[in-house]
Amino acid sequence: MIDKVNEHYIRLAKDTLEIENQGIHQLLDKFSDATFQQSFTKAISLLLECNGRIVVSGIGKSGHIANKIAATFASTGSPAFFVHPAEASHGDLGMVQQADVFLALSYSGETAELLTIVPLVKRMGAKLIAMTGNPHSKLAELADVHLDVSVSKEACPLNLAPTTSTTVSLVMGDALAVVLLDAKNFSADDFARSHPGGSLGKRLLTYVKDVMRSGDDVPKTSIHAPLKEALLEISKKRLGMTVIVDESNHVLGIFTDGDLRRLLEKTLDLESVQLKDVITKNPKTTSKNILVAQAVEMMERFRINHLIVVDENGHVEGALNLHDLLASKII
Repeated sequence: MIDKVNEHYIRLAKDTLEIENQGIHQLLDKFSDATFQQSFTKAISLLLECNGRIVVSGIGKSGHIANKIAATFASTGSPAFFVHPAEASHGDLGMVQQADVFLALSYSGETAELLTIVPLVKRMGAKLIAMTGNPHSKLAELADVHLDVSVSKEACPLNLAPTTSTTVSLVMGDALAVVLLDAKNFSADDFARSHPGGSLGKRLLTYVKDVMRSGDDVPKTSIHAPLKEALLEISKKRLGMTVIVDESNHVLGIFTDGDLRRLLEKTLDLESVQLKDVITKNPKTTSKNILVAQAVEMMERFRINHLIVVDENGHVEGALNLHDLLASKII
């Protein structure tokens, strides 16, 4: 049992999540409104037609959200950067060019630092998209497109600290980025080129042929071999399985540690067992020329630890093991 103080904390945390969830649902409902749809699609059109960069700006909590939105744009195929409106007034406005689209975030729509630089942004010819909670604000009126991200209530018990409003602004930024990603046919390869670091970069830049076991390191057993030979191959190659092949090195099946355990539950007389009767037929296979990320997705989808790598004719070329990928920190 938790005490009353802790019960209060849990209840307040749940209330926070519920209020912010309601804010997201309010935003979702706006997408059913024809006027809002026109505004959103016009914003997308401006961003797609942008021959420069997307410049995202805001101050305070809106500034933190703007920074993240700019990073999301940049990592998904839409060149973007964040500029602080106060710094822009002291020289950083030189970063903004006529071919750019300026995305300004201010929940009140009356942020003085933004209102100081927005007329200059407009004067140089850059397009302005405003994301505010007040369609009648000065910033909304100056914008080429206004996106309404108003919420009925902040999650803060005082209804003061930006909580629900910043969440909804972030969600709107993600919606813009995802639509742009799709419209630009941004691919996994494109994503990889902007994420070369860490395990994510390894997954996206590494192909199966770069990490698969090949040659003598691949456990293989003839379909005509005794079961004992398959067990020795599993033990020797330490991959937890052996690929079952015919005389032409064509994959016929797979025999794994799991198959062995299931076999032992049925019989201890292994001498009389023929491989063809206990193998898993039609095992999952892949090509050496796909990304490791795709191979991992396949393993996760089918809940398997191994993939057999074959050529276009179904002949064994290698083997991919989940534990190898974990050891190499690719996943």
